[in-house]
Amino acid sequence: MTSALDIPWQYFTAFAVIWVASYFVRRRLNPIHLLPTVGPSAPLLSYLGAFSYIRNAESMIIEGYEKYYGTVFKVPMLDGWLAVCTGPLIEELRKCADDELSAVEGTNQMLQLRYTLGPGVEDQFHVAVVRDKLTRSLQALCPDVLEEVSAAFQEHIPATDVVQQVVARASNRVIVGLPRCRDAEYLNTAINFTNDVFISSFVINLFPDFLKPIIGRLTALVSHNKRTFIPMVIPLVQERQALYEKYGDDWPDKPPPLIELTSFPQHDLLQWIIDEGRSKGTPFDNIVEKVLLVNFGAIHTSSGTFTHALYNLAAQPEYLQPLREEVESVVAEDGWSKASLGKMRKLDSFLKESMRLADGTLMTMFRKALKDVTLSDGTRIPRGTLVGAASRTAQRDSARYAAPDAFDPFRFARLREGGADAAVKHQLVNTSVDFLTFGHGKHACPGRFFAANELKTMLAYLVLHYDVKFAEEGVRPANFRFGFADLPAHNAEVLFRKRRDAPVTGVPI
Repeated sequence: MTSALDIPWQYFTAFAVIWVASYFVRRRLNPIHLLPTVGPSAPLLSYLGAFSYIRNAESMIIEGYEKYYGTVFKVPMLDGWLAVCTGPLIEELRKCADDELSAVEGTNQMLQLRYTLGPGVEDQFHVAVVRDKLTRSLQALCPDVLEEVSAAFQEHIPATDVVQQVVARASNRVIVGLPRCRDAEYLNTAINFTNDVFISSFVINLFPDFLKPIIGRLTALVSHNKRTFIPMVIPLVQERQALYEKYGDDWPDKPPPLIELTSFPQHDLLQWIIDEGRSKGTPFDNIVEKVLLVNFGAIHTSSGTFTHALYNLAAQPEYLQPLREEVESVVAEDGWSKASLGKMRKLDSFLKESMRLADGTLMTMFRKALKDVTLSDGTRIPRGTLVGAASRTAQRDSARYAAPDAFDPFRFARLREGGADAAVKHQLVNTSVDFLTFGHGKHACPGRFFAANELKTMLAYLVLHYDVKFAEEGVRPANFRFGFADLPAHNAEVLFRKRRDAPVTGVPI
């Protein structure tokens, strides 16, 4: 005879059985579990795979690429699955509509921008400003960038953070102009903000979605930098707003005597963002967020890229001379300009080859599925899934590159000799399924044309004025890898020696 005390346990047992059965049915019907997996995929065990991904992402991506090339495989992360596209499906990822696979939502999820920056990140009008106005102004901006690169190198060598400082100054010469671009507190806040976004987003991504808002509020690194940054930028915005109210919107026609600013912002990004924001009624705080976002993109990507290139040069200083000869020849004939930078093909190739082998990340082109998506091969990507492209393996594929693991600095310069199409295809700023550093397609990095000019200006100036080598000659320290991050070693010691026979090239020395 069943006692009354046994009845609740019977109900509990029945409920547990039904719940477990329904869980496995839902799991079996979920398309994400039909994708091949690198690492364990069973419930709970997949978390072991997620910890393995943090430590060994490169080997897991290589394993998936070799086993499942031409398809989609998945790897576990602590807050869900990451679907990885390979081969021709990368091109399909590029072509997918934004209402199916969203680049904005993919980036927001990877960097947790809603929690690290706040709700203002939803309005991304600064992207169009960078893509259009900044890119069209590269020639006009070239002298300012060159002057700032020269001044920053002279001031910061041999500091350990020389690259970040030079990139931050050269970028902010264009973002906010003089004199703010040389303000140490401003620059350090921008640099710290960039670093803290990655730290904070990593911490937030350790937790499930329902805890992310709480963890985001508890992660104070980014908010502290924002509070420091806002009082530095708001007065600039207010000053320019006052001049707009006084003189109207017809800035280019205003004669110099009417200009009351110490440095009239004819060419800086802040003014373009203000103009765009004014037409949209954007609050000043959101303008500051856009300045932070642009700094984030400029400082993180360019400083990492240039450091990788610097390490390659320091490990193999025999390439200094051919680079130096090219720069000297072009500058002697054409001076410093956007066009002359375009003629430095060996320099362009050196940077692109460095980026091919290590560009800061093992994955790129992150997208988030906003609805269930079916790819051309029948692969089903369920709504809410994070999707990306395996850039590390695509850029080291032996079917695309000869000796793919070797650093061949003038590889792309030689490839550009194959005719007009090849000359365009293999230049640094061009994206393709086998060079994904800047992404690919309409969501490729909008600032890559400015970044390329800035990087080439920095490298050209460096090879003209300095000899470099590692303290331990010929040995490049291993990259630091953590999750999909692939960063230059932070403890490497690079030695700089000022050239005594540096030519006169029109650059302040």
